Amino acid sequence: MTFSVSNIQSLTLPLALLLMLLALTQLAVKKFILPEESNKISDTPGKNINRLVKGLLVIVTLFVFFFVLDTSNINALKWFWLLVFSVAAGQQAFMEWRYLIGSKEYMVSLVQFAVGFIYMVIFIF
Repeated sequence: MTFSVSNIQSLTLPLALLLMLLALTQLAVKKFILPEESNKISDTPGKNINRLVKGLLVIVTLFVFFFVLDTSNINALKWFWLLVFSVAAGQQAFMEWRYLIGSKEYMVSLVQFAVGFIYMVIFIF
């Protein structure tokens, strides 16, 4: 396994722009879809399940990135980050849908996922 710094650096700017785009999307969508105070998963019985699943996702992601993934292959890096983003966004939307009954908070996560997915396909692939 070799770490190719140039491949990792070539994804840094597009991923940073993606994070800014997702933050702006969240603010805009929350303003229009959720004008009232939003709920949090940490205020529900799903708090521990959410923490466990997110922790497992981080551990698996780090393990795969450092020990399995060939970072010299730019296509493997692109698909890896697309998969991680999709799983994380899907998990977040599912947890919000499941535990925030009567809230439209999951819609914000789904819009963020759609915007992020389209951005990644257009600008990173």
